[in-house]
Amino acid sequence: MSRRATRPTPCPCGHLRPYDTCCGRLHRGEAAASTPEELMRSRYSAFAVRDEGYLLRTWHPRTRPPRVEFDPALRWTGLEIEETTEGTAFHTTGTVTFRARYTDGGRPDSLHERSRFERLDGAWVYVDGAFID
Repeated sequence: MSRRATRPTPCPCGHLRPYDTCCGRLHRGEAAASTPEELMRSRYSAFAVRDEGYLLRTWHPRTRPPRVEFDPALRWTGLEIEETTEGTAFHTTGTVTFRARYTDGGRPDSLHERSRFERLDGAWVYVDGAFID
């Protein structure tokens, strides 16, 4: 009997690393996002793997909803980061402009947004976003 090697699950965020060592480590609380872009990518992945706890933990308390509901017909299929502003170790705010692709009931579509992030107690959190287009 031969054993087939299994490939690690690719990370939904678009990086070439496996999910487990990319966004998975953030979702499990083993590390914190070091930039707004890293947080944006990890939140996208959290939507893709339906990790409500992570999404709520990384949402600013003043804008956080009581819960996140996932549409069972929606499948996230790709993330493209278009622009980032600020968000370095020297900033307390930052933005990420992105396009997130998905299918809804099999029909392809995308979400184009500019998201705002702030540091809260030293950690980056999502504040809100404005749709583009």
